[in-house]
Amino acid sequence: MAEVLQETQVKEMASEVPDWKVEGKELKQVMKFKDFVTAMDFVNKLIEPAEAAGHHPDIAISYNTVTISLTSHDAGGLTEKDFAMAKQISSLK
Repeated sequence: MAEVLQETQVKEMASEVPDWKVEGKELKQVMKFKDFVTAMDFVNKLIEPAEAAGHHPDIAISYNTVTISLTSHDAGGLTEKDFAMAKQISSLK
């Protein structure tokens, strides 16, 4: 199991994913797309990297808006895995 990062580590790693916000024990990003189909196409791109990493984001979809939340549930907070997945997701845009 991955170790929960200390607050200073979280701040440092958050600077590497500027499109993401730390909210409590989650790393979160809200993305808007031109329409529902484009939003769903993006969500479908998340399947392969999430499966490969064994680390699955929480996803909320509202028409053209996709909210992605990352946390390491088993560790009880943010770990390096969350930041690695955030970088991968950001590269898919």
